[in-house]
Amino acid sequence: QVQLVESGGGSVQAGGSLRLSCAASGFIGNIGWMAWFRQAPGKEREWVAVILMHTSPYYADSVKGRFTISQDNAKNTLYLQMNLLKPEDTAMYYCAARAAPLGEWFGYSDSRSYNYWGQGTQVTVSS
Repeated sequence: QVQLVESGGGSVQAGGSLRLSCAASGFIGNIGWMAWFRQAPGKEREWVAVILMHTSPYYADSVKGRFTISQDNAKNTLYLQMNLLKPEDTAMYYCAARAAPLGEWFGYSDSRSYNYWGQGTQVTVSS
């Protein structure tokens, strides 16, 4: 089992920054891909960014150049640095992990590929 706990959300004005954190615990040695997703009210969950140890991260086009995903293995923590925030970034942000026992692979941007999820942290960007 893997537990994920997000923090760092809040309310900011457009153009501002926030850093989200996702603390992992449990059988973290089984974790492969880790990602951030977001879901705005009335919309489907949307992939934001993904990272796999020792590989380059990938970003959704909507956040490329503004968001940075990173991980601190010593602290078992995943981060999402969000700069130049826009009102359309307003959403609940979720941390996700793909860890053993692995299920079917649908690609790194598909939420079905991830079997562990945090509770979410709210980000609100005002204009």
